Amino acid sequence: MRSRFALALLLLAGCEGPVRPPPPLQWYDGLPVSGSVGDARRAGFTRCLADRKEMRCRRDGVTFLGLGPLNAAADLVGSDGRGGFDQLTLWHDRDQNAFIPLVTRLEREGWRACFTGEDRKGDQAIYTRPGLPVRISMDLSYWGKRRLRIIPNSNRRERIC
Repeated sequence: MRSRFALALLLLAGCEGPVRPPPPLQWYDGLPVSGSVGDARRAGFTRCLADRKEMRCRRDGVTFLGLGPLNAAADLVGSDGRGGFDQLTLWHDRDQNAFIPLVTRLEREGWRACFTGEDRKGDQAIYTRPGLPVRISMDLSYWGKRRLRIIPNSNRRERIC
């Protein structure tokens, strides 16, 4: 009897709890920045890997604000992605400085930067522009691939400075 109870507890521990409903579909510069798993797949994010809590769907060869080709990923909530995604992550496989021309362009076009953390170490440069529905967060220090995230303003879980 004890072994059945222990087995039941083990099985329950692996179960996912309730998952939020997916956010509405939102696009910016031709890329989906929030939506459902179906929205991500229709936008070409079809190479998906999942664990017990989340799913990552990837697409290669994207262009953002004229910069590319880049890799992109939508990180979806839930092992089957049913909680959707509310940001898009971009990176370049070989060039850690690939985003420098993009940052220069953002600044030239009136985007303002603020920095999280102390002395710009280990945190983010967050770019905003009044009237636009997204903010852009770029890693300042990184391990592996430098990433840039396009975050809809409706996503309040991510840092804002």
